[in-house]
Amino acid sequence: MNKTFSDKNNGIDYTLVGEVYLPNLISTETNYEIGMWGQRHLRYIKQHRKAFYTSLLTSCKLNSYLHDVDVRAAEMYDRLVKQLKEQQGITEQLKADNMMAWVRAMNNITNQAREIVNAEVIYV
Repeated sequence: MNKTFSDKNNGIDYTLVGEVYLPNLISTETNYEIGMWGQRHLRYIKQHRKAFYTSLLTSCKLNSYLHDVDVRAAEMYDRLVKQLKEQQGITEQLKADNMMAWVRAMNNITNQAREIVNAEVIYV
């Protein structure tokens, strides 16, 4: 028996270990840090899109996919907070004059931005 062989149908190389041929699997997965947005999306796809999750996991693309989602969601969130602050006229002057009004307004803005990101990026 040959020690190794390559299956032309699927392109995977196999090595003989004992009496069994095992695939030579090399992980091409990168090891990015996954932030809050990526972790939320991971929970969502694990629960609601199991086939998609399994496909990403077995193709070693899960980490890079979650990293992309995390980066895209974080950028969208930051952009939305900035835009909403400008639209609603929330300034540093308001912060200096009336701290509680500024905190209420900023909490409202961050909640709006979070809901938009969740609806458009995380839970899709």
